[in-house]
Amino acid sequence: MSAAEHTPHELKTYDPPADMKAHAWVSGMDAYDALCAEAEADHEGFWARQARELLAWKTPFTRTLDESDPPFFKWFEDGTLNASYNCLDRNVAGGLGDKVALVFEADDGSVTRVTYKELLAKTCRMANALKARGVNKGDRVVIYMSMSVEGVVAMQACARIGAPHSVVFGGFSAQSLRDRIEDTGAVMVITADEQQRGGKALPLKAIVDDAIALGGCDAVKDVIVYKRTGGAIAWTPRDHWLHDVTAGAADTCEPEWVGAEHPLFLLYTSGSTGKPKGVQHSTGGYLLHAALTTKWTFDLKADDVFWCTADIGWVTGHTYIAYGPLALGGTEIVFEGVPTYPDAGRFWKMIQDHKVTKFYTAPTAIRSLIKAAEANDKVHPKSYDLTSLKILGSVGEPINPAAWEWYHEHVGGGRCPIVDTFWQTETGGHMITPLPGATPLVPGSCTLPFPGIAAAIVDELGNDVPNGTGGLLVVKKPWPSMIRTIFGDPERFKKSYYPPELKGYYLAGDGSIRDAKTGYFTITGRIDDVLNVSGHRMGTMEIESALVSCTELVAEAAVVGRPDDTTGEAICAFVVLKRARPTGDEAKAIAKQLRDWVGKEIGPIAKPKDIRFGDNLPKTRSGKIMRRLLRDIAKGQKVTQDTSTLENPAILDQLAENN
Repeated sequence: MSAAEHTPHELKTYDPPADMKAHAWVSGMDAYDALCAEAEADHEGFWARQARELLAWKTPFTRTLDESDPPFFKWFEDGTLNASYNCLDRNVAGGLGDKVALVFEADDGSVTRVTYKELLAKTCRMANALKARGVNKGDRVVIYMSMSVEGVVAMQACARIGAPHSVVFGGFSAQSLRDRIEDTGAVMVITADEQQRGGKALPLKAIVDDAIALGGCDAVKDVIVYKRTGGAIAWTPRDHWLHDVTAGAADTCEPEWVGAEHPLFLLYTSGSTGKPKGVQHSTGGYLLHAALTTKWTFDLKADDVFWCTADIGWVTGHTYIAYGPLALGGTEIVFEGVPTYPDAGRFWKMIQDHKVTKFYTAPTAIRSLIKAAEANDKVHPKSYDLTSLKILGSVGEPINPAAWEWYHEHVGGGRCPIVDTFWQTETGGHMITPLPGATPLVPGSCTLPFPGIAAAIVDELGNDVPNGTGGLLVVKKPWPSMIRTIFGDPERFKKSYYPPELKGYYLAGDGSIRDAKTGYFTITGRIDDVLNVSGHRMGTMEIESALVSCTELVAEAAVVGRPDDTTGEAICAFVVLKRARPTGDEAKAIAKQLRDWVGKEIGPIAKPKDIRFGDNLPKTRSGKIMRRLLRDIAKGQKVTQDTSTLENPAILDQLAENN
C-alpha cells in the first residue's frame, strides 16, 4: 500500500510535524510501507534482523521461528541471552554508566536519580541476596510492591538469575494475591512494609501476611520486605528486611544466560471465567518487541526523558518501564503517587520539572484531569510549561475523539503527535499504533498495524471482512512477544486464543472496524465477558464469584458493563438476595456492604459502581441469564430486543427501576 493510499479522506487528520518526520527512526509513510513490505515478503527474516540489531546474544540464534507445534510457537529458541544484561550491563559497558536511568519522584515530591551504574549494582546485590536465600533458575518470585526503584530492581534481579517474576498490583486484595501466589507456586514474595499514595500510607506487608494465612502458599519460604514508610508491621521467621539481606551482598553478579524461550515473567489477567489467567512471556521475543516498540512508537532518542505513568503491576509497566526504555539506554520517570495529589496539576508539574519529552498515560487519567482543569485554572495544563513535550501516548483502552483533541491541544500544544496504542497483556507490546514520524493521525483511531504484525478483521469463521465492516480482531501470523501459554493450563490457552474455527489465527478478544477508505483500525470493545475499567481488565465472572461468596446475603449475581465518562466502562451488578428485595436507604446500605465485600475479595478497582436488586434475574426457560438485556438496562436504554424466551419478562421492569 502506498503512502498516498494511507492518506485519510473526509476525516480530520493531523500530519506528523515536519521536523519529527525528518529525524524519526521511521521517517514518513514510505519508510513505514517499506518495513511492512519487508515483513510481508520475509516474516522470519524481518524479525531476525531486528533481534540481531537490537539485542545482545550470548549464543546467537540460528533458527528464528519454530511453527512445528502450533499455537505453541517458539522464537530464537537456540539463542541464549539475559534480559538484565541487555538492560544494564550492556549500557554500562557502552559508556552510559553515569547516565541517569531512573528519575524517581516519591508521593511527597522528593526526587531520587539512579544512574545505570548504580542500577546495575543495586540489581546485582538483590540478585545475590535472592540466590543466597535459595532462589534458583526457574523458581517463581511474586513481587507485591508499589511504584519504586526497588520494584524495578526486584524485576531486574529476578531476570538476572533466571527466576520468572510475577508482579501483583498493589491494589489487589489478600485473596487475589493468595490466588496468584498459589497458582505460580512462588518460593518467595518481595514486598514493602507499606506504600505511600495520595498522602496516605497503605498496607502491603499486612496483606501479604493475610494472603499466606489463607493457605495454599506453602511453597513460599521467604518474604523480603523493603522498608518504605517505617510503619508498624507484624514479623515472622520467614520475613527479612531487604536492607539486611543486601547489606553484605556483592555488587557484581554474573547473569544467568537462558534460552530465548525461558519464561521471563508471568502476569495475571482477568478472563471470562472466575480464575485469572497466568500469561507467560518468553525472554528473547518479549524483550525484542519491548525494545523495538519503545524505539519506533515513541521515537526514543538518547536525550529523551520518557514517562510512562503505568504501575509495574500491569503489563504496560513491565514493557514501558522495567524493560523497553532500559534496553535502549533511556532515561525514564518512575512515579510513586497519583495524578490528583496534592492537586490535579501533579502530572503537568512533573512534566515541567523533569523536562519530560515523551509522555504515556491512560484515557481514564486524561478524562479525570479534563474535569479538574475545567473546574480550576490553577491545575489546567496551560498553567505549566509543557514545551519540552514532543510525543504523547495513550494506553489501556480506546481514547474517544473529544479527549484526544483536548490532550492534543492543551497538553501537547497542538504540536505533539499522539500515539494511540492498541495492545494487550498477551501481546507483550504494541500491535496497532501510529508511528509519530510517519502516520497521519485520526482522533479515536489506533491507525495501522506495527510493522511485522499481521492484524486483520474476520468473521466468526475466520474469513476476512471488507473494510467498513466490523468483526473480530485477529493476528494471522505469530510474532516474537506473543503469549506462550497460560501457566499450568495449555488447554485453556488454546481455547482462549486459538479457537479452531478461526483458521489458526490469534483471537484478540476485541471487536474492530477498519475505515473503508484509509484502512485505519478503530477498536469497538471486548467481545467476551471482560470489562475494561480505567484500563484494567476485570472478568465479570470473577466479580460475580466474589459477590456470591458473600453467602450470608447473596443468592445470585450477574455483572455487566456500561459506558462511563471517567473510567471508560463502569461495573454494574444485578443481585438477588437471600431475603426480600430491599429499597431506599436499606438498599443503599446493603449495596455499600457488597461493594466493600468485593473490594476486600478482589480489590478496590473491582467495586461495582451500580448495584441493583431484583427478585430474580432475567433468564431463559433453560436457565441462561440474558446478559444482553442487562446491558441495556445498565445503560438506561429501553429493552427493545425479543424477550419471548424469558421465564419472567416482568423482572426487566423491576431491575430498570432506579433502586
